[in-house]
Amino acid sequence: MYVVELERDGKRIYDGALALASQVYCMQNLFLDEPILFPYNCDPKIEIGEFQNARQEINQEYVDEHKIQVVRRDTGGGSVYCDRHGINFCFLADAATPDLYGNFAKMYAPAIKALKKLGVKNIEDSGRNDLTIDGKKVSGGAMAIVGDRIYGGFSLLLDIDYDAMVRSLTPNEKKLISKGIQSVKARVTDIRSHLAPKYQNVTPEEFMSLMTQEMVGARSDDEIKYHDLTDDDWKKIDALAAKKYKNWDWNFGAAPEYKYEYDMHLDAVGTVEIYVDIEKGRVKACKIYGDFFGKGDLSELTNRLVGTRMREDDLMDALKDVDLDVYIKGLHADQLVDLMLGKMQSKVKAH
Repeated sequence: MYVVELERDGKRIYDGALALASQVYCMQNLFLDEPILFPYNCDPKIEIGEFQNARQEINQEYVDEHKIQVVRRDTGGGSVYCDRHGINFCFLADAATPDLYGNFAKMYAPAIKALKKLGVKNIEDSGRNDLTIDGKKVSGGAMAIVGDRIYGGFSLLLDIDYDAMVRSLTPNEKKLISKGIQSVKARVTDIRSHLAPKYQNVTPEEFMSLMTQEMVGARSDDEIKYHDLTDDDWKKIDALAAKKYKNWDWNFGAAPEYKYEYDMHLDAVGTVEIYVDIEKGRVKACKIYGDFFGKGDLSELTNRLVGTRMREDDLMDALKDVDLDVYIKGLHADQLVDLMLGKMQSKVKAH
């Protein structure tokens, strides 16, 4: 088995979009005589499934505040929060590999063996595609057939930021967050607390290296068969990431058409209700109602927003020459944009 690391010029890369782009690039262009393993970790990222609506999956306010990257992958499934303490192992194998596709027990077997060597007890593959310790989840896996190859992988939760995991993917309401964190803690556990004492202070990168050695059957790093990506490979990976995985139109605009309603109450304004139809990530139609005061024709305001991408900078730009006081007395542009993006609301209805 070959190993392709997320490194360039001898430096590890923690960009989640580049990680995804590099794997897709290798899937399409790198054909070796043995399977390929891609171990990596990345800075905080939410990866959403191909068919999901990003706006309804993420807590936009928390994501923006903590500069969490949002990346849409090319396969289905749900949203996941990743950071440097979640170690990912993805792979490419020949689709003709006996009894591999859909066999998560076989996929997990090398990882289970490696974790046991690191002192982890009571670890097993569980359910359809999970890995558990004492019944609590530490990994989830996926596989897909792409052409004549199997593309799959799983993550290992060395450490868990429960707060970020819940807040980044749920509405920012204290009761929901509290219940969500307790629920996650009841179902999920970290790997570090189950490692042997000598590995308790291992860094994520050291853990990744130890696991990689064991999973490919190497006694040391020198025995691992690395395949280094060339400068030309990286130029093409950069181009793919820019065109797709770092492109707002793919990550947010690729969502299916949907509608939602948000409302808020401000003492200096009154209640403002906004109804928005979204198509390909842009405002298709918009209506505003409420008990506020104003003398202008609201359709003039909402028409300014039609066709605008649902991102903060674009919405603010569409409103830059608008005197909002004429239409909704006391309301500021940033408040209206926050409402449209779901950052300021008392109730949410989406479908």
